[in-house]
Amino acid sequence: MRNEGRVGSTAGASARTPAGMRIAVLMLTATALAGCVVGPDYRKPILAMPAIWSGQKSSKPVKPPQLSKWWQRLRDPQLNALVDEAVTGNLDVATAKAKIREARASYRQSAGTLFPSVDGSGSATRNKDSSSTSSGTASDAYSQYQAGFDASWELDLFGANRRNVEAARYGMDASEEELRSTLLTLIGDVASYYAEARGYQARIGLARRAAASQMQTAALTRTMQQAGMSTAADVAKAMGQASSTEADVPTLEASYAEAVQRLSVLTGRPPAVLTERLKRVAPIPTPRLPIPTGIPADILLSRPDVRMAERQYAQYTAKIGQAEAARYPSVSLTGDIDTTAFKVGDLGKNSTIGWSFGPTLSVPVFNGGQLKAAVEVARAQRDQYFIAYRSSVLTALEDVENALVSLRQERIRNSKLASSAKSYGDAARIARTLYKSGETSLLDVLDTERSLYSAEDDLLQSRIAIATDYIALNKALGGGWDGTIDTAKPEIDDVKTGPRLASKPVTQ
Repeated sequence: MRNEGRVGSTAGASARTPAGMRIAVLMLTATALAGCVVGPDYRKPILAMPAIWSGQKSSKPVKPPQLSKWWQRLRDPQLNALVDEAVTGNLDVATAKAKIREARASYRQSAGTLFPSVDGSGSATRNKDSSSTSSGTASDAYSQYQAGFDASWELDLFGANRRNVEAARYGMDASEEELRSTLLTLIGDVASYYAEARGYQARIGLARRAAASQMQTAALTRTMQQAGMSTAADVAKAMGQASSTEADVPTLEASYAEAVQRLSVLTGRPPAVLTERLKRVAPIPTPRLPIPTGIPADILLSRPDVRMAERQYAQYTAKIGQAEAARYPSVSLTGDIDTTAFKVGDLGKNSTIGWSFGPTLSVPVFNGGQLKAAVEVARAQRDQYFIAYRSSVLTALEDVENALVSLRQERIRNSKLASSAKSYGDAARIARTLYKSGETSLLDVLDTERSLYSAEDDLLQSRIAIATDYIALNKALGGGWDGTIDTAKPEIDDVKTGPRLASKPVTQ
């Protein structure tokens, strides 16, 4: 017990020396402030959201949206395959994956600042003293070897590095949400262009059928002219209407080609790749309606662009603390140890060993208001991202409401157009029968045929609109890709990255 007391007394005496006291105070202060940070702590904002979507009945229970693989409810295997190919090959997706790898590496880089850094060094020199010895002869040449380590550690008393790590972590989250947002847009675009391509095919077929029917009317008019029941002017009118309908085909063919070529590019391939594959006519995708939409608050969790905006707001909140910490003192612990010998084998044994250790204190005294201005910059940037987050929420609400209204009204319009096309079809058949018997004029026949073609084309466009409105609604609700995505594999595999002889650059 007495020995322990003597040891404690000796340690206490050492701590009471001026240098020992200063080091002890610094170490105690560093320990006390190890968990200290400055700047605002992030709190996820609470935004006022509507209780229900417009058109919903509050008395009925609300079902959550079914967003997982929503495009499969269009019941088109070709579309399902194109979505899978686009997710794998799209270049925007590849860019978003590279951004995730960048964000993850930046996070690891920031996290490394929380730990000490150690560097090793070594040197070998050949020396000779030109002065003479006491005996009058010059000294011999000798070799000197030195090895050592340098270490440093910033104590991060006020959390500058920890705020930097926090911001990097939020940035990594934001990059992952950006990938989800890219996938959401991509899948929606693939489905929309596919529906449009099938719609153009249907409209091309309708135009050709209508033109063929109108050519039959023109042939009948020519026969009736030969029998003296019609005139050359009637024949010309019938031929003119048929040619006018045929003239729609090239325009529709061009639009179809543009949709197919866009689909090819979305899958990461040259524009003409899918031309032969989609050449065979298929029906316009028809969704199963109605679909559950949940409540407005769901978009805060399902929309990746909203989630990305929230993560960016969090990231720039952390940056305020990083800027604020720069206004406070910083303390670093530095130390080094080195050994010097005249032989390599003597390093660490028969050698001269030196070391040093101590804290370094840096205190901002005068900087012309730069550090304070940097904090104000960070706060202004944080405010901008908060506004961007609120704006993304309002945009998401608007997208859903617009898609709901468009889909609801288009279904009503489609019902009316179907009735209209049926009535014009009956009128056209009756008019042709009456024309053959000479009980009506050619003008009535041409008018009913033109009205029938227009009504059937409007009906096809309405079916395309229903499909695209369904797609837009699922996009607005946040439906995207929920499968696995390999973000770790780089696009380029570098070779020969280690030390080697430099080669001449390749010239063209």
